[in-house]
Amino acid sequence: MKGILRRIAGPVVVASQVEARMFDIVRVGKERLMGEVIQLDGPDTVIQVYEDTSGLRPGEPVENTGLPLSVELGPGLLTSIYDGIQRPLPVLIKEMGDFIRRGVDAPGLDPKRKWQFKATAKKGQKVRPGDVLGEVEETPGIIHRILVPPDKEGTLTDIRSGLFTVKDAVGNLDGKTDLFLMHKWPVRKPRPVAKKLPPNMPLVTGQRIFDALFPVAKGGVAAIPGPFGAGKTVTQQQLAKWCDADIIVYIGCGERGNEMTEVLTEFPHLKDPKTGKPLMNRTVLIANTSNMPVAAREASVYTGITIAEYYRDMGYSVALMADSTSRWAEAMREISSRLEEMPGEEGYPAYLSTRLSEFYERSGRAVPLGAKEGSATEGSVTVIGAVSPPGGDFSEPVTQSTLRVAKTFWALDAKLAQRRHFPSINWLTSYSLYLDTLEPWYSENVAKEWRGLINQIMSILQDEEKLMEIVQLVGSDALPEKEQITLEVARMIREIILQQNAYHEIDTYCSLNKTYLMMKSILLYAKHAHESLEKGCLVKDILKVKARDRIPNVKFVKEYASSLESINKEMEKEFGGLEHEE
Repeated sequence: MKGILRRIAGPVVVASQVEARMFDIVRVGKERLMGEVIQLDGPDTVIQVYEDTSGLRPGEPVENTGLPLSVELGPGLLTSIYDGIQRPLPVLIKEMGDFIRRGVDAPGLDPKRKWQFKATAKKGQKVRPGDVLGEVEETPGIIHRILVPPDKEGTLTDIRSGLFTVKDAVGNLDGKTDLFLMHKWPVRKPRPVAKKLPPNMPLVTGQRIFDALFPVAKGGVAAIPGPFGAGKTVTQQQLAKWCDADIIVYIGCGERGNEMTEVLTEFPHLKDPKTGKPLMNRTVLIANTSNMPVAAREASVYTGITIAEYYRDMGYSVALMADSTSRWAEAMREISSRLEEMPGEEGYPAYLSTRLSEFYERSGRAVPLGAKEGSATEGSVTVIGAVSPPGGDFSEPVTQSTLRVAKTFWALDAKLAQRRHFPSINWLTSYSLYLDTLEPWYSENVAKEWRGLINQIMSILQDEEKLMEIVQLVGSDALPEKEQITLEVARMIREIILQQNAYHEIDTYCSLNKTYLMMKSILLYAKHAHESLEKGCLVKDILKVKARDRIPNVKFVKEYASSLESINKEMEKEFGGLEHEE
């Protein structure tokens, strides 16, 4: 039986005579707009509509589909550009131009495209949830493993290789249930895993300040809060381009149209540095700009994390960029106010921190369902969420709620951006709680003294902050000689390690080994400088050592190891000369 529309308040509408459950998808009005049940109030059903509701009238029909909001998961996700509810934007543009009409629907995966499926499971084999049925080469270099859906199991009565669309049956379970290249999954329900693993491997980003001082673990959560113009979007694009994740899911959640246009036009032309092929070959883009309906914005982050979990279940490492969760929280606030719920701090709903936690806790490193015992199969979802606090105020509710669940905090600073220090991460307010758990990995894979170097660098930067207050009052010449050297070493750390040019062909990416050798050279200079000072050398002579001026140039050369080795030898020789003069 169809229900009747009774009340309309922006994206929130009320219908009566609808038999529905929470989070069912319904079709609203004569144009069959897509909506989701968010409240059941006696005979009334409250629905949030994912499209513009202007022109809707009371009395129009409301029809329940009986299904929750779900995404189609299968080959064809990579290279796609979706809106918040998995409608492919390029397909909609072909049909109706630049402006999407209301009530339009399109399948998330192309139903006509044929894929070459190679079955690896055998007829008569017993299969459990998550077992691999076969493989499809989705894009060059990315093998898409076709899995038994998490809610199915049984004996394969049929399985065959060949050319299939996502709607064609490729096999059958127990003679009753057909298996396809795709399956659907509700976005608000986390996909199950066999076992969660500790976050003891870093997500290597190629950005010195992140990899050295504030690392994030694979399967971890990082937050990038920062005011307008501080560089959130460029930072996330750098991470998408260079981090060692296999798959990238980028959610533009409520960002300005011109920023999102930049992402959508740039990403298809970016080259994947690992393969030389387009970066889009391993990327899914979800675009939901600030002028799109707020309800779809609220759904977009769930659509993105469900796609990320799906690739994790295949054994891939996935990095999800959410830009920005503040706009998502604003969508929740708007819908909450229309529902006349009791507001929390700054008008946000009282359940804001719960929703943020539920989203971020879907990250993690895990053994997927179907992994064979003793096998090394594992997947991960690392979530990197940008936060846009109004006026750069980190004490506002969204930033504070994010801090409770994010173990890595990369605080962007507008003052650093104004001084053209990029990435404009404030090294005094940022932190990472993964340093201890990642120490064994760095010790084994980079250098045993890695953590010791990091501690020394952080100590020098903190000392510099204390000394700068005195310098502003009396000038640096009034400081004791030891402190003058500390300031000089801190300046070298800031300019050589913490600054990185995203647009330079070589400096845009820095390997862990290069970062380690550069830190070692700077601290070697600091060690010789302090030793020379104790032996009676003058500060002005120590600061005139020419070899140290060559260290910044190493950022822009490929043969960094031999360059740094010759710089270190030359430095020792120069300092030896200073000591000899004394």
